[in-house]
Amino acid sequence: MDLKNIDLKNINVSDIAAKLKTVDKKTLIKFGAGFFAIVIFLIGYYLILNPIVKEKKALYEDKVLKESEITQFEDEIITNKKRLKKLKPQFKESSTLFHSKAEVEGLYQSLSRFAGINGLTISKIEKKKPKPILKPGVAQQAEELLKKTDISYYQIPVEYEIKGNFLGYIKFKRSIAKSKKMLNFDKETISIVQNDSTGAIIAKGELTIVGIPDEFF
Repeated sequence: MDLKNIDLKNINVSDIAAKLKTVDKKTLIKFGAGFFAIVIFLIGYYLILNPIVKEKKALYEDKVLKESEITQFEDEIITNKKRLKKLKPQFKESSTLFHSKAEVEGLYQSLSRFAGINGLTISKIEKKKPKPILKPGVAQQAEELLKKTDISYYQIPVEYEIKGNFLGYIKFKRSIAKSKKMLNFDKETISIVQNDSTGAIIAKGELTIVGIPDEFF
């Protein structure tokens, strides 16, 4: 069929039918097979391939997002490690100044160890009630009204009585002073034991140790 010779103005159904009869059946079969293949491809694409492509695209976008988040987390980890490394010496230095509650409870054993090394005997040690030291700007108020954030640290007064040689007592205090823990001798009275040929003394007084708010609040 020569489509170029068809008069489109005067075309009718009978003419089309007549012309189609002259078309080679093999040509029609090829045309129909091609059309059918296109239809099958479109159906397959929209029903099978397109959902797979969309799923793969979503997985890829999710992978890219997670890789970006991982990179961000790795950068944050590096930054936090650097901060931790910088703060660790400061924390170690400040935390060693304060006593934990367990260390306060074991104070007698700690002092006894220092005393024993220097030939002294602790005849009395009595811990008093911890006293909160407020942060600058916090008004004095009843202790039960205080919040942990109001308190810088606690002072724990300890009354003591130590017997022994005067030189040993001096060495004992020197050993305490070298300790990294904050401990102050606030009051002190030293008296000589009468009728003692060894020159023994009795040291009485009050020392203060410092505790952290988290342990004593």
